Amino acid sequence: MAVKFDYKELKTVPNILTIVRILLIAPIVWTFFMGKENQNYYIAVVVLIVISGLTDFFDGIIARKFNQITEIGKMLDPLADKLTLIGIALCLCSLFPTVLPLIIVLIIKDLLMLCGAALLLKRGTKPPAAKWYGKIGTFIFYISVAVIIFLDFVCNLNDSVMSIVSIVLMIITAAAMLFALGKYFSIFMDIK
Repeated sequence: MAVKFDYKELKTVPNILTIVRILLIAPIVWTFFMGKENQNYYIAVVVLIVISGLTDFFDGIIARKFNQITEIGKMLDPLADKLTLIGIALCLCSLFPTVLPLIIVLIIKDLLMLCGAALLLKRGTKPPAAKWYGKIGTFIFYISVAVIIFLDFVCNLNDSVMSIVSIVLMIITAAAMLFALGKYFSIFMDIK
């Protein structure tokens, strides 16, 4: 039994917000790398990340409040989260190579979750919608990245302090996301 989507569902406000979040990835990455030549771009990066985070926050609220939860939205939302996380994480690694091991953990976690969702779909089972613990992990990631960029380029902290701040924030982020992975794995095992 294949899982079928009604592509008319893409026209709901939550799904449009999710699509906007996916479309924001390229401008975030481009603006981030332009910032290496002109640090004023980093303010734009923070603004774009905040907008991306707000679309993530409001898509779920609107979907629940106005009964616009859709099957395609259940797939697009976590995909948008993972693509955004990977794009921003790679940008962050280019500035702070010390966070690379933590970024690798986050990317592996998200790839495992995508593989789990793909496996469920292949079996004809719909993956569960994003849960609160996944949303909190994503929220912590957005806040951590915004704080790192803000402190480094707006406050101009020295490299050793920024390295420590980056590592601490990424450890907190990784802990939240690994907690979410464990909870999702438990759900996956129950569905399987």
